[in-house]
Formats: sequence, C-alpha cells, structure tokens
Amino acid sequence: MMWPFHKRTCWLSVHLWCLFGGLSSALVTRNSRPNIVLLMADDLGVGDVCCYGNNTVSTPNIDRLASEGVRLTQHLAAASVCTPSRTAFLTGRYPVRSGMASPFNLNRVLTWLGGSGGLPTNETTFAKLLQHRGYRTGLIGKWHQGLSCASRNDHCYHPLNHGFDYFYGLPFGLLSDCQASRTPELHRWLRIKLWMSTAALGLVPVLLLVPKYARWFPVPWKVLLALGLLAFLFFLSWYSSYGFTRRWNCILMRNHDIVQQPMREERVTSLLLKEALAFIDRYKRGPFLLFVSFLHVHTPLITKEKFVGHSKYGLYGDNVEEMDWMVGRILEALDRERLSNHTLVYFTSDNGGRLEVQEGGAQLGGSNGVYKGGKGMGGWEGGIRVPGIFRWPTVLEAGKVIDEPTSLMDIYPTLSYVGGGILPQDRVIDGRNLMPLLEGRVSHSDHEFLFHYCGVYLHTARWHQKDCATVWKVHYVTPKFSPDGADACYGSGICPCSGDVTYHDPPLLFDISRDPSEARPLSPDNEALFDSVVKKIEAAIKEHRRTLTPVPQQFSVFNTIWKPWLQPCCGTFPFCGCDKEDDILSTAW
Repeated sequence: MMWPFHKRTCWLSVHLWCLFGGLSSALVTRNSRPNIVLLMADDLGVGDVCCYGNNTVSTPNIDRLASEGVRLTQHLAAASVCTPSRTAFLTGRYPVRSGMASPFNLNRVLTWLGGSGGLPTNETTFAKLLQHRGYRTGLIGKWHQGLSCASRNDHCYHPLNHGFDYFYGLPFGLLSDCQASRTPELHRWLRIKLWMSTAALGLVPVLLLVPKYARWFPVPWKVLLALGLLAFLFFLSWYSSYGFTRRWNCILMRNHDIVQQPMREERVTSLLLKEALAFIDRYKRGPFLLFVSFLHVHTPLITKEKFVGHSKYGLYGDNVEEMDWMVGRILEALDRERLSNHTLVYFTSDNGGRLEVQEGGAQLGGSNGVYKGGKGMGGWEGGIRVPGIFRWPTVLEAGKVIDEPTSLMDIYPTLSYVGGGILPQDRVIDGRNLMPLLEGRVSHSDHEFLFHYCGVYLHTARWHQKDCATVWKVHYVTPKFSPDGADACYGSGICPCSGDVTYHDPPLLFDISRDPSEARPLSPDNEALFDSVVKKIEAAIKEHRRTLTPVPQQFSVFNTIWKPWLQPCCGTFPFCGCDKEDDILSTAW
C-alpha cells in the first residue's frame, strides 16, 4: 500500500533529520573550524583545583569547564619548569629537539630579556599552523620564549614571529623581582655570593691602609687605587644586570612596542583581562585562536585587594581564586557573544606547583595532591602532572573523565586537526591528536612511551602497555631532597638536574596505575616483571635517542648571559622607563 505523498515526505524528512542529526557532532569536528581559547596557568599544582580534589580553594569556573567537558587525570608536561615546558606545548616536540633544554642547573629557563637564546625561528608553532588556515591568533600574558637574537629590536623570537597576529603581555614572565618589596628570586644564592665577594674585594684596599699608616711596610697609593678600581669594576660587572632586574625583565609590551617599563604590577591583571576580552570581541566572527597565558600563580602572587583573604589557603589560594574569576569573565564573554558551542576551550598549567617557595613560614607555592615532588624535580609526578580540561559543547561529552596518559605536546596535533592545519612533515612531532580519545572513538591513548627530561638529562620514562591499563615508570635519576627527610630541595631553592643528584642502577620502578604517589618502589623480589619491564623501556629510550639530531643550544653560556645591546628599552639606554597605558581604567575591570 502506498503512503500519501505528504506522509512519505514527512517520513523522509524525519529520516534525514535523524541521520544528519546523529552525525552533527562528527561533522562539526571534521568540517568546521571552531574558535579556540587556550588557558594556561603558571606553576599551578594539579591539587589546587576543586575538580581535582582541592577543598580549601574555590574554583567554580574551572570546575564548570570540567563539568561541561572532558577532564584528563594523567595529563603531563614535557618539563617540570616553564620555558622548556611551554616550548613543547607550542611545538608538539620535546624541548631537547629545538635546543630549548639546559645542560646547566643555574639557568634552566631563560633568565634575561637581554639574552640571545629563544625559540628557534625554524620551529613551527600551532599558532603559525592555524594562522596559515585563516585563524586570527592572539597571545595575552606570559611568553618566556626569548625576544631578540643579535640586536635590541630584531625581535626574532617575538610571538609575532611565531604565528601570533597580536601580542599583549610580558615577553618574559613574572618574578618576585618584579615587586620591589619582595625578596629577589632570580639567582638569589648567586647574588648573595656576589655581594660577599664584592665586600671581600672592597675590604682588601681598606685593610692595606692599616700597615701603610702604621708604617709597618710601604703600600703605594697606585696599588690601593688599582685594588679599589678592581673591586668597583667587579661590582659594576654584575650589578648592572642583577641590580636592575625589575627594570630589565618586568616589562609590558603590545606587539613590538614597550608600553610599561618597569611593569606596574598592581594593574597588570586588569590590563591583561581587558585585552583578552577585547580580542574576543574584535574577532568574534572567527575563527580565532586566543592563548591566555596567565601570570597566576607565580610569585609574587600579585592579587587584587578584593580577593585578598578570600580563600582558606592564604595568599596563594587568593591568587588561584582571582585566576578562576578571570576564567569566568572569559567564559561569560563567550556566552554573551553566543560563541560557546562553537569554541574549544582548554585549561592547563605549564608545570606542577613549586614546593620550596616560602615567606615568613607561609607556603607561597601550590599543592600537587597525592603526587610526589613538584616544580623543577625532573620526573617526579608532582612536577609534571598538571590539570587538563577540554570543553567543546555538542562535540565532547559533558562530565567525561579520562585516565589515559596524555601530554601538553598533544595540543599541537589536536589543534592542527580541528583547525584544518597540516602537520610539518620534515620533523618529528611527539604529540598525538587527542580528538579520537576525547570524543570516545578510541579508549586508549596513542602514547605508549613518554620520556621525562630534566634539562637535557633524561631522568624518567613511562610505559603504558597497549594491552592493559598498567602504566610503568622508571627513574634513572632523582633529586636529593634537603634537608634530610624533606619532600623538596629547600636548601637550594630548586632541585638540580645533575651533580648533587642520586643515580639509580637498576632504576627505580613504579606501577603508577596502582601507586600514583610513587611511594612503593618495586624490585625483582616483589615484582616478577621487573627485568622485562626495564628492558622494554630501555629499548624504547634507545630508539627515542636515535631520533634526536644536534641543534644549536639556546641555553649555552653565551646565550644566557645578559647583554646590554639586546636589552629592550623604552627611552634611551640605560635610562629606560615609560608608561604609555592610560592612568584610569574602566571601573568594569
């Protein structure tokens, strides 16, 4: 029996609606290009956010992202300090591949804006990939990937030379040195030694005046003047950089122009938020990529007055809550412009919380939850396990939790996939596209092995067995905590990568799928698979090292020292200083 024409038409419409409606999320993923908002905290511990188990700090906006999106529980940074970690994030590659890993304990991150090291110009960031696909790209906040190569204004490492159309923020990053009232952070112990050495050199000609005036033996005035000049020149050689750290490193830029030198720290949060919201409004017709690189929660924990005393965890908790408020303002802007359903939002941190930073007995660093160690500690889980949250309504399942190993390096191929970019074929990409895992099309991470470096030294490796959920982790090198019995390197301020460390042969082995806090090392006596697991990982390390090629070292001694001719300067060097921002900000901020 034939149906009436109108019924057949109705049935066909319903059938097509069901067919294409069921495929809508897939079509959005593959055929459209979403807006992308990347939110990265600085030194935020995985235990500092409520949705990861914290109960002393309120983070409703970050928690909202998790409840409306996918939360990763084994999300890993490629380094436990910021510069190499951010390099890996931007390029999808281990930082040793681009020379952005240090062989020295003193300079494990870029330390001077007037240095000559930085992210090489032949590296292709995800911003450059998406820029070539028609995205408007912006970076608001911290860069810390270098600035100039050979002259003050060449800006070869500048964000605008790495795929960003717009930059507003700090080309370096936040330091305690940026606030005049705080204890200096940059090379603190070295500076103490330099002061002591200067005092000792200056004391020599003074002491020689005693035998001269007592007439014990003659001391020519030329000798005294020469020694005094030597002491002065020694003082001038190091104080010209360290004595002006705030003015040299703590500057605010818009694109290639310096707008504040030194940065006025009490206003920076409002200015950065204002710029982030303005970028969304400017490019809301999309597609756009906005990377908001927060200064929170790095010391000196600059926090607006309305948030001070707001949390149960002191100034650090207050700073976390202020950052969460900023996240909320950004999400509100997406909602207001009706962009939320067509925007992929990602939240993370560059590395784990720093445990050694204290002031007056108060802890100024974060919590890494149950995980051992923290920032700067090579392969211990607390230094590399970070929050990882993705939200993309209509595409990703709300409230989903994934326990598979993933990496900050995965953002690179993931963004290339959703933005329609083409991955470079002339280099190794260590990251993996996360979309199949996030969408539930696969249940297993593509990472079988992950390698954890401390500077240029491989400290740790993990093996995620393909046929089961077991994740093995071996440590070949671990830091020596100080004082004895502590859980961090309080004596030196940050744990070294080489020298005063502990080498393990055979390596320490943990099953972190059962022992995530790395509290119970395994041995041949209590783990029958010990030898076979270690051999498997060692074979993978050997294969990984075959893929490494020699590259210029961006952390060489020459590249990391301060050079006056490279120092960015607003005005006439060395009398640098300006404030080009309006004195009055809207009360909305």
